[in-house]
Amino acid sequence: MVKHYLDFEKPLVELENEIEHLKRFSKGKHLHIDEQIKNLEEKLRRLRKEVFSSLTGWQITQLARHIDRPKASYYIQAIFKDFVELHGDRYYGDDPAIIGGMARFNGKPVIVVAHQKGADVKEMADRNFGMPHPEGYRKALRLMKMAEVFQKPVITMIDTPGAFPGIGAEERGQAEAIARNLKMMAMLRTPILTLVIGEGGSGGALAIGVGDRILMMEYSIYSVISPEGCAAILWKDGEKGKAVAADSLKLTASDLFRLGVIDEVIDEPLGGAHRDPGVMADRLKGALEKHLMELEKMEMASLLENRYEKFRKMGTFLEGSEK
Repeated sequence: MVKHYLDFEKPLVELENEIEHLKRFSKGKHLHIDEQIKNLEEKLRRLRKEVFSSLTGWQITQLARHIDRPKASYYIQAIFKDFVELHGDRYYGDDPAIIGGMARFNGKPVIVVAHQKGADVKEMADRNFGMPHPEGYRKALRLMKMAEVFQKPVITMIDTPGAFPGIGAEERGQAEAIARNLKMMAMLRTPILTLVIGEGGSGGALAIGVGDRILMMEYSIYSVISPEGCAAILWKDGEKGKAVAADSLKLTASDLFRLGVIDEVIDEPLGGAHRDPGVMADRLKGALEKHLMELEKMEMASLLENRYEKFRKMGTFLEGSEK
């Protein structure tokens, strides 16, 4: 049963509640209502398919931020074995908005680095809502350099509104930390696989997103700025213009795949990953297996050249002369 519904899901609420009520009422009783429940479930499936077949950019943004959406920690536990979290950047401290460490994927050692949002109010505060400080990015880079030394693949998971813009973060070199990550990841001599599992915001996302392959979940987003931020700049109203901005930014997985920014869109269960996290984890694992196998077969020189060309081609434009 879904805990939280979004505004556009309201047509589903009554049907889901009715089905849940009938199942509870009939439990342990000899009532012949199986056919009634089956008909309601089929009606719900059709309605859900109709609702989710034509989502706007803003509605997908809401799904990407959904409070019940599985976080990186869930996927790490579901997909990897023997995960050992490593802490600290060896300069300042540890940042809980970035988690990372060693793990095994299908028996092979890998390094995992991820943004971690909270699953409840307390954890969200503890994790700074998934917005890293400079020490978070320096911790991520430390782990990725370790992967390079031991020749292990790097798997990153993006789920952040953006890097933390506070005074302390700026004083400790937020921009420099992000820039250094971009530079070093571009040259890292080991395969890098990036998954966008929720919200991918600005340089805070890109700082662990320079990958040989970039995969996005169907209802995730990836953008240089949030819809609210874009609307506030362009139209001086972050609330009223956010829906228009979300469509204009082309931040959805389908848009970015069509534009050549990402390499694959991973389908989510109907209604979003939070409706069946186990199925979503299996789909992510399958996609990781396929792409990691391909990357590991490549010569290092070719891997680095392809990575360089991949990001150079983004933002393609045409030049023409006026007649």
